[in-house]
Order: sequence, then C-alpha cells, then structure tokens
Amino acid sequence: MNYRIDHIPLTTTCKRRPGVPMQAETITIHNTGNAKSTAANERSWLTNPGNTRQASYHIVIDEREAVECIPLTEHAWHAGDGSGARSGNRTSIGIEICESGNYAKTLVNAAELVAKMLQERGWGVDRLRRHFDWSGKICPRLMYDGGKWTGWEAFKAMVHSKIKPEVKSVIEMVPKVVRKSDGKLLAIGKIEDGKLVAPVADIVRGLGLPVDWDNETKKMYV
Repeated sequence: MNYRIDHIPLTTTCKRRPGVPMQAETITIHNTGNAKSTAANERSWLTNPGNTRQASYHIVIDEREAVECIPLTEHAWHAGDGSGARSGNRTSIGIEICESGNYAKTLVNAAELVAKMLQERGWGVDRLRRHFDWSGKICPRLMYDGGKWTGWEAFKAMVHSKIKPEVKSVIEMVPKVVRKSDGKLLAIGKIEDGKLVAPVADIVRGLGLPVDWDNETKKMYV
C-alpha cells in the first residue's frame, strides 16, 4: 500500500487545519460515510470550495493508498467533542477508512497501518478509539452491527495480530566477554543501546588491582 503526504494548507477555509500542536495519546478510527469516495476524493474534499464543514482528519485510507492530510503532530476536527484540552480533537490522531471499492482490502490496509503506528509509539490496541467514544456518533458505522460493535472488536483483533513482537537480535542475546590480550577473562558484559556494558570492578580486579567500595558514599576506590 502506498502512503503519501499531501497536507492541506494552513490557510484552508473553516480552519480545517488549525496548526495547533498536538502530542497524540490515542488513534481514533472513523468510516467516511460515503460508499463511493476514495482516499484521493476525501483529500480533495478538504480543500473543495463547496465544502463548508469545519471537519478534518489526519489520514484517509482506501484499498490502494493512505493519504496524510494533516501532520500527525497537529490537531484536527474529527472527534466531534470540541476543543477542550482533553478532547479527542486535541489528543487523538483521526483515521478515516473509506467505504468504497474492496472494503475488506481497505480494512487490511488500515489494520496494517494502525499496527505500525502503534508499534512505533510503543502502544497497544488499548490506545484505539472509535469516533463513538468521543461524541456518541455511530462511527465507524460499518463496525456498529446494531450496537454490538462486532466489527470494531474484529478490527482491533486484526490490528493486534499485525503488531510484531519485539525480537532481540542474536548479537544482543549472546553474552559478551571482556578479555585481556592474552585471553584472560575479565568480565561478562552485555549490549545496551549499541554499547558494551560490563562491571568496572570485575575488570579492575581482573587486571590485578585492589578495589574497595564505600557503601556510604557509593564510591569505588581503586
């Protein structure tokens, strides 16, 4: 799936891009409510002169592409709950899922993108929200199922299945040793943040030097 950035201008009418900084805490999922519109159509609608709504979103996605319409570090008007500091508009990234074309493929694309976004931020599916959670609007409407929200639970499960577990590389898992040039073992270490970390006291003792530890001052004397 192609991901492209096509931000609407700050001068867009109806203040659809307020330009107010946001530190996102959640991701909110929507349906577009238009069975014929593509992601490109939805992006164009944001700057269409005939559009008089003060509504916007960060990303819109269909079966072929995802379009980032507003930077993910700025707030948008998508949650329907005003501009309060704790509102969804001010704290959540809004993603519109198109209803046109191959909707099953669009859902897979959305799940993969959302899983990637969650993983990049160190989040889990508990950070996902519905438009409904903020304002009570039945949205994402295709996940509603008469109030059972079975589609929503299925979508969260799909996202969860696409979050890849963190796997340490082989080089991180193998214990590291610090040796003298003659091969004598000085200390057992490990890799942390790309650096070899080993106990200094072990290395110093291995070099034949006395080591004293002052527990009161938390200092080591060599």
